Amino acid sequence: MSPLSPSSHRSLRMLAIILLALLCASASGNAIQSRSSSYSGEYGGKGGKRFSHSGNQLDGPITAIRVRVNSRYITGLQVRYGTVWSDYVGGKQGDLEEIFLHPGESVIQVSGKYRYYVKQLIFVTDKGRYLPFGKDSGTSFNAVPLHPNTVLRFISGRSGSVIDAISLHWDFYPSHCSTC
Repeated sequence: MSPLSPSSHRSLRMLAIILLALLCASASGNAIQSRSSSYSGEYGGKGGKRFSHSGNQLDGPITAIRVRVNSRYITGLQVRYGTVWSDYVGGKQGDLEEIFLHPGESVIQVSGKYRYYVKQLIFVTDKGRYLPFGKDSGTSFNAVPLHPNTVLRFISGRSGSVIDAISLHWDFYPSHCSTC
């Protein structure tokens, strides 16, 4: 094997620098993308059938929330994204409560209580509103986005005759929304 010439060494060094620059640019782009979304949860028990509103977020930001509550648990949940309501999840027992967000208002924190099922949900908005549903008993949780200027974009979890568990998904407020 013959030794490399000085020009070959320069070419290899240049190639290594270019590859390193491309690798750094790719990692930087992925880091920027990953800094917008985050996930909180899962809060609750292990039962129920999985649900997710991930596709609903394409209809726009969260604009209203319906929660069904009985004397002990959150039994049902439905969220309006833009002008479209998600599928209802959960049971039919209890009182149905409905809250509409103001135009441009977003949920920036969700706290609550759970044991084997979700017992309480408290939505806090960027306009300072505090929207409580359910009973104040059980293990506490407090969910906030990991990244600045992000809001609640959609909900997932598990449900049967009640809301067994809930997860919160955070990202930027949609800039492409024509119904916001």
